[in-house]
Amino acid sequence: MADDFIYELSSPGRVGVALPDSDVPETPIPADTLRPELPLPELSEVDVVRHYVRLSTKNYGVDTGFYPLGSCTMKYNPKINEQTARLPGFTNIHPLQDPVTVQGAMQLLYEMQDMLAEISGLDAVTLQPSAGAQGEFTGVLIMRKAQIARGQGHRDKILIPDSAHGTNPASTAMSGLHVVEIASDADGNVDIEQLKAHLDDTVVGLMITNPSTLGLFDQNIVEVCRLVHEAGGLVYGDGANLNAIMGIVRPGDLGIDVMHFNLHKTFSTPHGGGGPGSGPVGVVAELAPFLPAPVVGLSAEGEYEWVWPAQSIGRVRSFHGNFGVIVRAYTYIRMHGAVGLRRVSEDAVLNANYMQARLLELGDYPVPHGDRYCMHEFVAQGKIAGAEGIHTLDIAKRLIDFDYHPPTIYFPLIVPEALMIEPTETESKETLDGFIAALTQIADEARSDPELLHTAPHHAPTRRLDEVRAARQPILAKTSA
Repeated sequence: MADDFIYELSSPGRVGVALPDSDVPETPIPADTLRPELPLPELSEVDVVRHYVRLSTKNYGVDTGFYPLGSCTMKYNPKINEQTARLPGFTNIHPLQDPVTVQGAMQLLYEMQDMLAEISGLDAVTLQPSAGAQGEFTGVLIMRKAQIARGQGHRDKILIPDSAHGTNPASTAMSGLHVVEIASDADGNVDIEQLKAHLDDTVVGLMITNPSTLGLFDQNIVEVCRLVHEAGGLVYGDGANLNAIMGIVRPGDLGIDVMHFNLHKTFSTPHGGGGPGSGPVGVVAELAPFLPAPVVGLSAEGEYEWVWPAQSIGRVRSFHGNFGVIVRAYTYIRMHGAVGLRRVSEDAVLNANYMQARLLELGDYPVPHGDRYCMHEFVAQGKIAGAEGIHTLDIAKRLIDFDYHPPTIYFPLIVPEALMIEPTETESKETLDGFIAALTQIADEARSDPELLHTAPHHAPTRRLDEVRAARQPILAKTSA
């Protein structure tokens, strides 16, 4: 009964809701909008409630367990953020209201712009983009337009290290520019010699993720920025991993010209399943005129107002950004302050290095760059000695049986059988030890009973699927015979 579909629970004549008498003329539902082979279910209220509550208990989330999803930073979302976002002054307003009537909301946006600029070491910020990838796209458009304004419209390529986030090449291609990949050196940094070989007068700029998807801070970042600038290019910093360096180093001070912030990663707002997200973009003063319009400004009379940058690339989103997410991130920043944000980064780095050191000590999972301190995440490999038939996917599926969400797998692509682990700053040592113990037991099982891993998970609502077949032969809707 617990796994029945709601249509199969239907019984003729049952009613689950009592609607008031209609006070408007009734209009029949057009026949072509209904599917005769799929009648609406007839259910009691208790059947409907029980069905959806049962489904909700099968969901896994950061409030129910450890979620070490590398690169995506599934950190705990403080509930004070939700309380703030539900305040009537924030929820009962409309983006088309006269600015005079929403000065409080505009003050929050203005202060958020300033705080992100201060944290990053940049000069101006737009809050419009709805996600990190849209922030990347916005940043590339700004770089391209700035080069055109310089009289450098012939520049048409973006350099991207192979340790960058996968959305960087996609954002570049969407902007109409060409992608050139730059390899990492043996230490996990950008290969300086290969970078120099591609720096010519066709380069718009470089997109670099620092810390990288290897979980490493690029030791040559200042030199990289200098070389790109000398070639007439701009440097885009993918700020998705800012949660490792807040309050410790500011990307703008290193030579970064433009970067996006993942509010739904660095500043604890909920995300997953495609949203909600927010990807504000910060720029140096030279690029401020190209920001999307509008941004929030402060008039000489002390009133907040919408301002259109002189050479704006235009809107990249309807209205003024994902306001509810911005309120949550603003709350997080104000609750922590400068000292607290630095502590967040220090604890995230401490947790990741603790896990990396323990896995290296136990010896079951290779860590390609284990000779370096990692940042907020690290990349191990699902290559267990004595269990050559076991792959990263098997390990990830078996972790589900231990009530852990698997880490990111098979990314970054430059590490074979990658296990990308990010514990975040919010997890206790006991939680980290429990996860390490699960990985250790799985390694033992891989050697003694590999079939146990090949057939995992064993205790999840859904067993292992043929994911390749599902991707290549999707069944998107039921069709009649």
